Amino acid sequence: MVGTFKVGEKVVYPAHGVGVIEGVQTKVISGSERKFYMLRIIDSDMTIMIPTENVNSVGLRRIIGKDMVAKVYKILRDKKVEIDQQTWNRRYREYTEKIKTGSVLEIAKVLRDLFVLKGDKELSFGERKMLDTARNLLVKELAIAKAHSEEKIMEELRGIFAN
Repeated sequence: MVGTFKVGEKVVYPAHGVGVIEGVQTKVISGSERKFYMLRIIDSDMTIMIPTENVNSVGLRRIIGKDMVAKVYKILRDKKVEIDQQTWNRRYREYTEKIKTGSVLEIAKVLRDLFVLKGDKELSFGERKMLDTARNLLVKELAIAKAHSEEKIMEELRGIFAN
């Protein structure tokens, strides 16, 4: 799925967003040497140490390619979705799980579903925060993948959800 990352490479860390590999450090933990990626999350300036052997299990991945960008926009444009009529907190838990996967397609579905729902009724506080989280994660990654500004991506999303 992943492999190794280079210093300076931008990657996605599920639920935290886009980060930059700032370096690789070796530390001795419980008597054995382990290598760690030093990942700085762009949004928060938080640095996370990720053991290189745990990259797959934590879901660290490269920024999506052009083919995936097209799939994301297809999901966002498909507004003929059945919104589950379950209680908002069950829906919220489901959306939280989707965002935690780090899958850009799942995050796009959450964003789309919340926008569709918002057209029908007032979103709860939690749902509004979830919408912001999904939008921010998506905008950051799409901006890098398409080499556009975040403002331009936001404009595109506004256009998609305006009608």
